[in-house]
Amino acid sequence: MKPYLVLKRILDFFFSMILLIIASPIMFLASIAIKLESKGPSLFKQERPGKNAEIFTVYKFRTMKIETQREGRSLTDMERMTKIGSFLRKTSVDELPQLFNILRGEMSFIGPRPLLVSYLKHYSHEQMRRHEITPGISGWAQVNGRNTLSWEEKFKLDLWYVDNISLCLDLRILWLTLYNVLNRKDINNSQGNTMPFFTGNKETQKQNNM
Repeated sequence: MKPYLVLKRILDFFFSMILLIIASPIMFLASIAIKLESKGPSLFKQERPGKNAEIFTVYKFRTMKIETQREGRSLTDMERMTKIGSFLRKTSVDELPQLFNILRGEMSFIGPRPLLVSYLKHYSHEQMRRHEITPGISGWAQVNGRNTLSWEEKFKLDLWYVDNISLCLDLRILWLTLYNVLNRKDINNSQGNTMPFFTGNKETQKQNNM
């Protein structure tokens, strides 16, 4: 293990605890606003693969209606997005519950985003290397294009981060993340849909169909 990874875990624990205390009033108000606008829980919980592809439950504020179908057709993500949810995404407040994941050691502030469990069977051997380190709230791919990138481009950036992880790189990503949030750059919004599902490259698709 790189010596920096030990320091990274200590910093994650310390700052997640401090930020949970500071952000608790905002999180409380967000929970109330979500419950007042639409039916359902204020928290969104979903299983995601973490370090070494071990499954854990990620926490976010719910930004969509729990309703998935209307008049016999499936609703798009943007049709399900609530007004409060759109605001929470634009300000990245929806990510705050992941501070609990960081405190528990399941996530880090910086690292490849934890994606869906169903994607695991679609990764190539090289792409699976993104699980060699703890996933994060923001990462090298998120500050270099986020949802404007293709899946292949995202994974190349994730792997570059895995091979070059350092304190200086994490501080650079942290700074770029704060800059993007404050300038509302590369943030999910209500003007377009979220990323399409990852179904693998031609090689993994052929293997999965065999």
